[in-house]
Amino acid sequence: MSEDFGPNFITLTDEDGKEIVMEHISTLEYEGAQYCMFLPAELEGEEIPEEEMGYVILQIVEEDGEELLASVDDEAVEEAVYNLFMEELFEEEEE
Repeated sequence: MSEDFGPNFITLTDEDGKEIVMEHISTLEYEGAQYCMFLPAELEGEEIPEEEMGYVILQIVEEDGEELLASVDDEAVEEAVYNLFMEELFEEEEE
């Protein structure tokens, strides 16, 4: 994971080798695993296509002693984690 743009922004590479700058929104634990929520970052002079504007949830996995981000393959887990993130975000807004 690269933090070229500061502590809240990272550059991810998708399956096709395309680099995407994402803003880290939050990290939480669910059933013993760590998950991160990101939003695509709008860079100056660059517009994000509407289909890429949603939240992205990735799981932190360890491979060869290095932390990596992986997609969440289980839809039920992804939905549960998304709901936890939304609860957390709405709690912060109410404070």
